[in-house]
Amino acid sequence: MEYRLLRSPGFRAALALVGVLALGTVFNADGTFYKFRTHQDLLGAVAINGVLAAGLTLVILTGGIDLSVGSVLAVSAMCFALFTMAYQWPAWLAILVCLALGALAGTINGLLITAFGMQPFVATLATMASARGLAKYIPEFAGLGPAALGPLKAGQKIQPLEGLGPEIFERIDGRLVVAQWPTLTLQIPVVTILFLITITLLWLAVTQTRFGRHLYAIGGNEEAARLSGISVGWNKVAAYAICSLCAGLAGICQASRDHLGDPEAGFTFELKAIAAVVIGGTSLMGGRGGVLLTFVGVLIIGYIEKILSINGVQEPGRLLIQGMIIVVAVIIQRRRT
Repeated sequence: MEYRLLRSPGFRAALALVGVLALGTVFNADGTFYKFRTHQDLLGAVAINGVLAAGLTLVILTGGIDLSVGSVLAVSAMCFALFTMAYQWPAWLAILVCLALGALAGTINGLLITAFGMQPFVATLATMASARGLAKYIPEFAGLGPAALGPLKAGQKIQPLEGLGPEIFERIDGRLVVAQWPTLTLQIPVVTILFLITITLLWLAVTQTRFGRHLYAIGGNEEAARLSGISVGWNKVAAYAICSLCAGLAGICQASRDHLGDPEAGFTFELKAIAAVVIGGTSLMGGRGGVLLTFVGVLIIGYIEKILSINGVQEPGRLLIQGMIIVVAVIIQRRRT
């Protein structure tokens, strides 16, 4: 029983998180790590990457990969800024359209893979390049709305002339007071709440529905899943659509956080999201892992970045250390397999 527990991905992920927290208490240059506000802010800092990673988990469970989520995030962020600023759409309509665009991008990925037999890496790489180009082309439409933002060229940012974003930006980028005591006020960023809702919904979908069981079956043995009557193609398309839907949500949050639409938003975010999934313990080969493990992986990466930042490690050093951690995580997975 103890040996089986040690081999459990959940136990390993939890142990890794405890180890990172222990490092934070040791390498704590200015005592920042001991402050409650540090951990409260960290959830907000990792929320956008966490939403991307949660969606990617479904794709990776099938044995696939999606490199386009960062570019889809950029398209969603640009469209959300365009619709709310230049076209002055109601916030709910802009959100629904951006989510639909994200789901459409994922559906295209899924169809390229299932209907045309393309490798997931190649199909999503093509979508990544196309979506990034589309994100840079969107500013040319900023002068067509009722609140024209002036003639913008491809690649420029979309931002209001007054320098302030619409009210919906403030709401999504704001905080909710969930508890208040004489000496402490517990405030949670709205993006954190959206992240936790996403994690919860996808966890229920993966663990409590037939769709989730089909994802594990496809990742474990796709041919066996097909012979058992599972619609492999449609389940894959659904997984990629949900993944890009999450990227659309992340784009809305990114635009609200930046108070503008940036065509370069989400650059390399897909690498961080994949790293969170892998470090959490979900196998890149498919069939093993889960959304809660990804949640732990997101926290691990977030705390590593926070610890390195507290101790003054520059960006090149952070990237180097993160790359080494990913390599170690994959090697541990291979040994366990």
